[in-house]
Amino acid sequence: MNAKNIADVMQSIGIKAKAASAELAYASAERKHAALIGAAEAMIHRMDDILVANVKDLDYGLDKGLSPAMMDRLMLNKERVLAMANGVRAVAEQADPVGSVIAEWTQPSGLHIQRVRTPLGVIGVVYESRPNVTADAGALCLKAGNASILRGGSESFHSAKLIHECLVEGLKGANLPVTCIQMAPDRDRACVSEMLTMTEFIDVIVPRGGKGLVARVQEEARVPVFAHLEGICHVYVDGSADLEKTKAVVMNAKTRRTGICGSAECLLVDKAFFETHGAPFVTDLLGVGVEVRGDDTLQSIDGVIAAKGDDFGREFLDMIIAARVVDGVEGAIEHIQQFGSNHTDCIMAEENAAVDMFFGRLDSAILMHNASTQFADGGEFGMGAEIGIATGKMHARGPVGAEQLTSFKYLVRGDGTVRA
Repeated sequence: MNAKNIADVMQSIGIKAKAASAELAYASAERKHAALIGAAEAMIHRMDDILVANVKDLDYGLDKGLSPAMMDRLMLNKERVLAMANGVRAVAEQADPVGSVIAEWTQPSGLHIQRVRTPLGVIGVVYESRPNVTADAGALCLKAGNASILRGGSESFHSAKLIHECLVEGLKGANLPVTCIQMAPDRDRACVSEMLTMTEFIDVIVPRGGKGLVARVQEEARVPVFAHLEGICHVYVDGSADLEKTKAVVMNAKTRRTGICGSAECLLVDKAFFETHGAPFVTDLLGVGVEVRGDDTLQSIDGVIAAKGDDFGREFLDMIIAARVVDGVEGAIEHIQQFGSNHTDCIMAEENAAVDMFFGRLDSAILMHNASTQFADGGEFGMGAEIGIATGKMHARGPVGAEQLTSFKYLVRGDGTVRA
């Protein structure tokens, strides 16, 4: 497509999405539930087709020279397709947020006022390699009564197309407009540029990807954005930490999946802990092939290499972690405030005072105690899935599930009530 064709196509998609959102806003919970269950069943039924499409994407990724961590993000297998379908089912089974009463009260004037959840309208989702985001985003937007326009990464083009077809099958089976969930039809980045300026049709943009994508969206968007910056996640090991718990959590936080935004990128060790116990969890990381870039103190451990100036505050998305010794919980807080991204940070500690200080003084979207940062995920929070982790402070924060994809309106009832 040339630039004019892309502009015309995206304009047409926007018009259809706006019309679909008007119908979807009052669609029954039962129809939305049926659409999502139908989509999940279609994903299972078409699993082989999805996996064949994914092979094309993996070949494309190899040709582009994607890192192993990015290839892992891109890769689908039977287990992951099943998990994707189960995530859609989990969203389907949640209570419908639309129309739920957030608060209600009666004024002395006799007016009865309710604040109720209502859809945002049309949501544009721009994302990179992970094809499962297609299912997560489409399902969550639909559950919250929103039409969606999805633009996946060029790497996941074929997989995302098949997954989108499954979502459309669900819509057809529930007699909902197929235009409730649409995809940009081309790999051209001009599709993204068009979406970012479609203020007449799109109510909010959700970027899900690396620093470059998010920065571009924030810089160019004329549509409101749910911000999701880098996942520079920290694990702080306090002087009161339990050694065995810490070894398990540190290993999981870094190595379970290195290419996700909840992967730990920096390890902070209390000086008091190091002087008493050393840092056997660092040795464990080295033993499984993690490159540990440490400060002068941690370089005393065989295998730790010197950290460079920009290693702190860096999202590696790989088998690499920065590490340093700090002066207690206050030192950890100071470091995280300087280098963190307000995504997810964890404290390993047995003393409540340290935990309270960590939780009270840090302003990350997610703060954890004695738990892996890899739990920073809407599914693990009971949301079924997530459209991303919002690190800003406006409207939605942390895992963005169906409930976070709603706004509200006031319903005011009187009985011939007039104002004095």
